[in-house]
Amino acid sequence: MIELHNVTKLYGKVIGVNDFTLTLEPGAYGLLGPNGSGKSTLLNLITGQLRPTLGTVRVMGRSPRNNVQLFRQLGYCPGGEGMYSDVSGYEWVRYLQQLQGMSAHAAKSAAETSLELVGMTYAMHRPISSYSRGMRQRTKLAQAIAHDPEFLILDEPFNGLDPIGRHELTLVLKDWIGQGKSLLFASHLLHEIESITDSFLLICGGRLLASGTAEEVHAMMVGLPNQISFQCPEPHRLASRFIEERVADSVRITGDTLVISTKTPDPIYQNLPRWLDAWGLQVLEMRSADDSLQSLFNSLMKMHRGEL
Repeated sequence: MIELHNVTKLYGKVIGVNDFTLTLEPGAYGLLGPNGSGKSTLLNLITGQLRPTLGTVRVMGRSPRNNVQLFRQLGYCPGGEGMYSDVSGYEWVRYLQQLQGMSAHAAKSAAETSLELVGMTYAMHRPISSYSRGMRQRTKLAQAIAHDPEFLILDEPFNGLDPIGRHELTLVLKDWIGQGKSLLFASHLLHEIESITDSFLLICGGRLLASGTAEEVHAMMVGLPNQISFQCPEPHRLASRFIEERVADSVRITGDTLVISTKTPDPIYQNLPRWLDAWGLQVLEMRSADDSLQSLFNSLMKMHRGEL
């Protein structure tokens, strides 16, 4: 679906994307990274809005630069707005479909259908200047999906949406994926990606740090410190036992909570019930922070900075 080979994009002396090589099969992917990491630059290269300084970009086997036929297979929801304030959402979506080559009648039907799908039917004939940020975001999504593309590309699609809007958009995107269509969406918020897909690309400083499912990247990081927290009545005794068993590299105690760092968590998970019985100790609650994408993200960022 996407092929990038040694792609670099320079803005003068500033590096937007740095020696980026990636191949993606059709599917759903989250593009994850902090603000300023190069997410929007990468999407603009994939959609042909930017030309790479070095390297090659191919989408569905073709160059995306000024490729009208390819554009008809792509849907793009940009991070910026670029909307006309004195026209209605319906007029805006309909006109963009006509620019895609649809007849006036087909564009009318497509605009109505897509605006209904994103929950904007009630306001589609109002001027865009009267829309809230969330309503404008829904309208941008409507134009991206109205021509029924094969591949949908979204840049921070949840921006400006309230919790209900986020939930509704999540359902729309899950249904999109369920139809067997492809999706790439950029976000700096982990929970947004986790709500849609477990396949992600992590970028920082314009470089690709990791790609794959959370499970695959976790497997890659075997041997790096894991953190496990225990809520227990006697955290000091439990800490000393873990140290004696040589399964804790470091310990931290706050109140009745013990947090250990370990590179070998499996023996703890396998033996803890037996150990607690033998030691006469009790654990009320146990949590592994490293089961979440947030912890995985934090660990990868530390690796990138040379802290692990």
